[in-house]
Amino acid sequence: MNISVLGTGNMGKALVKRLSEKGNHPVRWGSRSPEETKELARQLQLSNVTVSTNEEALQADIIIPAFHAAVLKEWAIAHKEQLKQKIVVDISNPFNADFSGFTTAWGESSAEQLQALLPESSVIGAFKNTFFKVVDEPVHEGQVSDVLVTGNDEEAVKAFMEAVTPLPFRFLHAGKLENNRTIERFTLLELELAFRYNTYPYISLQLFGIKTPVAAN
Repeated sequence: MNISVLGTGNMGKALVKRLSEKGNHPVRWGSRSPEETKELARQLQLSNVTVSTNEEALQADIIIPAFHAAVLKEWAIAHKEQLKQKIVVDISNPFNADFSGFTTAWGESSAEQLQALLPESSVIGAFKNTFFKVVDEPVHEGQVSDVLVTGNDEEAVKAFMEAVTPLPFRFLHAGKLENNRTIERFTLLELELAFRYNTYPYISLQLFGIKTPVAAN
């Protein structure tokens, strides 16, 4: 399956690097400024990545928009038709302006809101608890981070997990999309802990006791 990442921010760059180095599927990097992104890809030595416009990147089977939650909603509304029958991976967390809380109410999640905006797409939640620095440097003292993967479409969850299995993370099927109500809010606690113990932005999750991750059914 073809995979595209949209955006050249910290998370976008880190994901493209990981997919380029370890993935076994073609990777397209969508950008508002393809020429600048081509130079960035050259600097990062990503020779097997195809740089394109954000519009062209929508041709992929699995699309990862590395946008802030507010921008993500606008993008989804604008591209609803092009995203039909696609797997859209939501990596966002709905932080407010000063990162002290969320814009979503209790009992809501950014992932569920995105799925409501894209009823004919399969929205997957992933990488929400994995800060960009961990994606950039995934192995810590010989250990890898857990990435919680959620979705209401089991076939889409399975396809995504199979596509990213080679990456240096442990991908865990974390159930339905509604579980992002908990997963996203835990990021607030992670952020507080990261500042308290001076590890920001290098913090992620690792769950003990799970020897073999459960694949999507």
